[in-house]
Amino acid sequence: MAGGNFMHRVISYVVNELVVNGLANSPAFQRFAVRTSRKIEDISNMAAQKRRELAEQVEEFSKNFESKDQRPR
Repeated sequence: MAGGNFMHRVISYVVNELVVNGLANSPAFQRFAVRTSRKIEDISNMAAQKRRELAEQVEEFSKNFESKDQRPR
């Protein structure tokens, strides 16, 4: 059983090295990685902007609600 585990680790290591080196040296994969990274960064920035806008709207709504609630009845 121990021999099988050792062989699995060796094969896994060799395959991992081949795949990693192949992708690292691939211009197409590098372009894909850069495009993906930029898109994720853009989406993250848009989400942060929307979060700020929503926080401002909630704060404004809260102020309006409080000012209407404080009027004499």
